[in-house]
Amino acid sequence: MGNRLSRIYTRTGDQGTTGLGDGERVAKDCPRIEAIGAVDELNCMIGRVLMHDLREPVRDCLQDVQHRLFDLGGELSIPGYQAIKDEDVTALETMLNSFNEQLPPLKEFILPGGGRGAADCHMARAICRRAERRVVSLAREGAINEPARVYLNRLSDLLFVLCRVIVRDEGGLEVLWRNPGRS
Repeated sequence: MGNRLSRIYTRTGDQGTTGLGDGERVAKDCPRIEAIGAVDELNCMIGRVLMHDLREPVRDCLQDVQHRLFDLGGELSIPGYQAIKDEDVTALETMLNSFNEQLPPLKEFILPGGGRGAADCHMARAICRRAERRVVSLAREGAINEPARVYLNRLSDLLFVLCRVIVRDEGGLEVLWRNPGRS
């Protein structure tokens, strides 16, 4: 592969527009760019989670997710292009089920925290929900690949389960919500 980015700045966005993968220019705050940005932010946060000392299965899972999120960003930048498939959703569900089987049943709501890695993973989960909302908003304007939307929904579930796995691996404790109606 040759040099893809020989020049970082182009000045083409100085007027508040940016180019999509198909060459179309759009406003930098249009719903499509908002969705792409939220997916990019999520990928960055997962990169931060990966900076922690994680067990190999968790690390491998999150690294695979990063690649799929990069694919999703590409998909969103080229209207009509499909990179995320039903198989990607199925793979997430398989990982989610595998990790969840290792955990005790959940009896209370969990607050973000419990350890550094778990807290960062909770942040990734919250950003994932925002990315999903942005993709849902974009879908109102035009055709969005259904597996892409479902992938983000399932990914937020997986990240929640990984928060629970990571807090245990860190030797921390889940922070349980205290119902104010109970003594």
